[in-house]
Amino acid sequence: MALLTSHDVLAAADRIHHLIAPTPLLSSPVVDERFGRQVLVKAENMQLTGSFKVRGAMNAVAQLAPAARGRGVIGASSGNHAQALALAARRFGAPATVVIPDDAPRAKVEGVQALGARIVTYDRIMGRRDEIVHRIAREQGLSIVPSADSHPVIAGAGTAAWEMLRERPDLSAILVAVGGGGLAAGTCLAASHRSPAVRVFGVEPEAADDTRRSMTTGRRVRIPPPVTIADGLGHTRPGDLTFEINQGHLADVFTVPEELIAEAMAFLWRHYRAAAEPSGAVAFAGLLKAADRLPPGPVGVILSGGNVDWPRYRTLLDSVADREEHTHAAALLH
Repeated sequence: MALLTSHDVLAAADRIHHLIAPTPLLSSPVVDERFGRQVLVKAENMQLTGSFKVRGAMNAVAQLAPAARGRGVIGASSGNHAQALALAARRFGAPATVVIPDDAPRAKVEGVQALGARIVTYDRIMGRRDEIVHRIAREQGLSIVPSADSHPVIAGAGTAAWEMLRERPDLSAILVAVGGGGLAAGTCLAASHRSPAVRVFGVEPEAADDTRRSMTTGRRVRIPPPVTIADGLGHTRPGDLTFEINQGHLADVFTVPEELIAEAMAFLWRHYRAAAEPSGAVAFAGLLKAADRLPPGPVGVILSGGNVDWPRYRTLLDSVADREEHTHAAALLH
């Protein structure tokens, strides 16, 4: 198959624009003043199923032959791609099976169930999810729709950045979370259409830095199953297709600690009234950590998802408030 280009992203945008929700670019004068530049947040937490994943899933299922759709689709996910695939399959009348970890957030599991997909669970640490997916697909004749490492999924994911740049062609940089790498790769392709190209920066949790390590060594590196609050970014190795694109196009990859991810969630709520799941807030955490390493000019940040259980969301934001209170108290003592 030929390499993807920005034209594939444009074709995906034409194909799925009537199947997905328009999501806004959010701004905050307070944030702009703090960083000395405009910061535009693409609110994919307001997308159908609560994340950008529906873009790639819808583009992939739309391109399947009718007979293949009739037999059904299958994919593996920590939750967001599972919901997206369930919705895309429902939209096209295809049966859907999703393979998800047995510790996936309840909000994501309930979302999948509500859309009528069949759920198969596995152990995140010990299970071999890709083997499970391929076995079921082979036995039941299902079409596999990967969460990231697929041409139509990457092209579909890139439509989020395409929309950003259509609305704000003056962006100098875009920050995007990196898990499987599909959103980052699609963003790179969308940005490459500009001349000069917008610089795209990936952001990973420190505990799940497989892409950063891989880009440093020049080959795909596998890491142990990571433990991070950003459950959607807990990949152990970049995909073949996504790494090929990201290695050639990402300007850099920043890593962020767990505490800063929670801080980014609180920041997004305070200043944009946007509820982000941990994975969805990682790109903004990259801004908090490395704004001085970005080129001058307006910057876009993709808030990639908002599917988080309320108790967990409250606990994480409370932890930020507790740290801030402790820091303030310590400053008063000194």
